[in-house]
Amino acid sequence: MIKKFKRVLVANRGEIALRIIRTLQELNIESVAIFSDEDENSYYLKYADICYRLNGQNLAETYLDIPQIISIIEKTNCDAVHPGYGFLSENSFFVEALEKKKISFIGPKSSTIKLLGNKVIARKIMTKNKIACVPGSIAPISSLAKLEDEIKNVDFPIIIKAAAGGGGRGMRVVKKKEDLKNCVAECKREAKTYFNNDEVFWEKYIENPRHIEVQILADSHGHAVHFFERDCSIQRRHQKLIEEAPSSFLDKEQRKSITNIALKIAEVTQYENAGTVEFIGEEPDKMFFMEVNPRIQVEHPVSEMITGYNLIREQILCAQGLPLTMKQEQIIVRGHAIEVRINSEDPENEFIPSFGKIKDLNLPLMPFTRIDTHIYNNYQVPTSYDSMLAKVISWGQSRRDALKRMKLMLEELEINGIATTQRFHQAILNQKKFLSGDYTTHFISEEMNDFGKEKKSEPILPEDFIISLILSEIKESKKDSKMINLNLNNWNNHARTQNF
Repeated sequence: MIKKFKRVLVANRGEIALRIIRTLQELNIESVAIFSDEDENSYYLKYADICYRLNGQNLAETYLDIPQIISIIEKTNCDAVHPGYGFLSENSFFVEALEKKKISFIGPKSSTIKLLGNKVIARKIMTKNKIACVPGSIAPISSLAKLEDEIKNVDFPIIIKAAAGGGGRGMRVVKKKEDLKNCVAECKREAKTYFNNDEVFWEKYIENPRHIEVQILADSHGHAVHFFERDCSIQRRHQKLIEEAPSSFLDKEQRKSITNIALKIAEVTQYENAGTVEFIGEEPDKMFFMEVNPRIQVEHPVSEMITGYNLIREQILCAQGLPLTMKQEQIIVRGHAIEVRINSEDPENEFIPSFGKIKDLNLPLMPFTRIDTHIYNNYQVPTSYDSMLAKVISWGQSRRDALKRMKLMLEELEINGIATTQRFHQAILNQKKFLSGDYTTHFISEEMNDFGKEKKSEPILPEDFIISLILSEIKESKKDSKMINLNLNNWNNHARTQNF
């Protein structure tokens, strides 16, 4: 059934909220934006038709507060919700609640999200349909004795993963049998903390992998297409930094094989809307299924740049019940695209989060490039959210052309007042291994360890950082009699990674 949307709530913030709102404008659909106290001066609010403040002091009380968001949806008579990425985009309980109220979710069904959200169940489905997975568990680890029995003929290293995991959380590489007990226990604890599910499983650890993903889109009429692949192998601690499309790792036949597998996965899971099928492998002829991300990805712009399709627009049309607006043979790769993520982190000080007011901002305008961002001059970088400030994207007729444009963009880009990863990316783009296209997910740890050491400043001590953060919070907090609620989420995350 076709359902024409008149008004859509954007359940997100920052650059992706702005991106969705602008696409809704193109489709003559009204937008409702939500915002926390920290986001009250955010750029995306300027373009929304209606803006609603979220009551609360932290993530759980604002962007993750399902009852509050549904209440706003009902107050504003929204037909649908676009979740963007992160936050509630993969929350099956949120989607189920919307379905019960006959509110459209611009994404997959709750049953699909639930199915694919458990990696053990997803592995079973793929194995049943003869889709190659990384060798490993067919069920969650029930005991150490059974695990030891399962892996008795497997060479170390292996990796323990959270069944409900994602984002690099709930993972432990085990290099020898003696470490097995502790790694399983640590992984289960982290899985329970982050995902409220302590089920874990094991896989053979692929030591020098490429991380390739395929962008898919499916309507509610049984049709699915792909928009080719993206290479996301430049990562730091499982967090993507640079993405490009198409991948120089694959030839024409290998590309055809992996995209056909992605479409088969869409078919066997009865997938609807946009999604990403992720693969991992050391050889282009032997790529293994890893997971399906049931949402739009941060890096979707590189797929848009090489195919010419607005994926957010196509998501919205599919969610209205319309059939796909294109056939597979109409989707053609043209040229090459690269995206770098500019984060508010200091790469010369262990990527410690950087907060403050942005000054002297210059976002360069060049042919065949784009910058997806929500920042502006005097924008106060908040302490509570993801550190990404901007996505810089370049296109060229070849990878070499796209790289040239990206280098020019990063030379002219100016974001002052805070530390960013801009210079780190410039260093990556001049690395011979990256320029050759011959790199793995270990590129950062193997090739970039010396970055910043030649002009290293005094390290920021934990107490220095805490003091500066407290002063910043006090300055920005409202003057009232209540105790100031210090949000140290970013510092806590950093401290965990550095074992402080």
